[in-house]
Amino acid sequence: MGLESGSISIGVIGGGQLARMMVPPAIHLGLRISVLAEVEGSSAARAADAVGDYRDPETVYAFADTVDVVTFDHEHVPGEILRELERRGKAVHPRPDALQYAQDKILMREKLGELGVPVPAWAAVADEAELQRFIDEHGGRAVVKTARGGYDGKGVRVVSQADEVRDWFTALAEDGRGGRLLVEELVDFVRELSQLVARRPSGESRTWPVVETIQRDGVCAEVIAPAPVANPETLDEAARIGAAVAEGVRVTGVLAVEMFETRDGRVLVNELAMRPHNSGHFSIEGSVTSQFEQHLRAVADLPLGDTSMTAPAAVMVNVLGGPEEGPMPVRYTTVLAEHSRAKVHSYDKQPRPGRKVGHVTVTGDDLEAVLAEARAAAEAFA
Repeated sequence: MGLESGSISIGVIGGGQLARMMVPPAIHLGLRISVLAEVEGSSAARAADAVGDYRDPETVYAFADTVDVVTFDHEHVPGEILRELERRGKAVHPRPDALQYAQDKILMREKLGELGVPVPAWAAVADEAELQRFIDEHGGRAVVKTARGGYDGKGVRVVSQADEVRDWFTALAEDGRGGRLLVEELVDFVRELSQLVARRPSGESRTWPVVETIQRDGVCAEVIAPAPVANPETLDEAARIGAAVAEGVRVTGVLAVEMFETRDGRVLVNELAMRPHNSGHFSIEGSVTSQFEQHLRAVADLPLGDTSMTAPAAVMVNVLGGPEEGPMPVRYTTVLAEHSRAKVHSYDKQPRPGRKVGHVTVTGDDLEAVLAEARAAAEAFA
């Protein structure tokens, strides 16, 4: 593809807000961008050249034929479809051999173990007896996750008895493929951290500052960049782990490594996401190069951009649920008048409880003031 970026067309599978936020930097870079959306009227509808089922091989193959590079808004495209695209000579980033570790949590845990990356104690369990044994051996409570498909708190339960996930075991048995659930120790953590890394096929990589993420009901609610320094060695370790995972799985594009900081100062990897991630939305205004621009640069194998902060502090607050009377723009006049420093991003989604319909970012010199204004602006959309 070379450096003549105008000749490169990027195809994004998935029509959500991540695809939507790739559109402006694609225009600025002179890249052509197309989206395969799941349904009409998706968040990225303005760039949607096709609508169809990403699980249908012929739909994906036909879409891929129209672009130079295939990338993703989510990790749910079946691996066998992506491998066939590679066999046909199509550039797929991240490659399926890397993406599998974000698609299957058991594979992820196995790979992280091979890389020597610290993770919570875990096991893959096939029945209630195995699960109950793990629970009993790890303090009487544990976190159970479906191996595939979970996100934003879905597919995750904290349990004390194995029968609390009996329906999941039943579904696995009915599927007939001998699947297992992932069970992990319930980690006593003080906060959650995230390290974003971008890596291009030629091997160049860049990292953003480690950020602190605040979750509510399993959904990311706030991101503080950079993470307030409690222990510099802990943040250094988080950065080292993020870089090691990116190189170890040979990711291409943006990788988010979500981690727990424990009470004794350790860092344990919780999840991986191989695409732009909620914990990096602050970077649109808070970094010289946003995660969305960087992802496009990376998958097109273009030189990566500077990831320095544009201000000492940046805070991103998600708008969850949104206003009852309609999408976010109905409140724009009030919010923009009262919070002139806030940068507001609407995902053009109809509100419902807990749904991410947009986010607000504020940057500045004083973290407390930035945090207060970002929260106030986001709450004004409720």
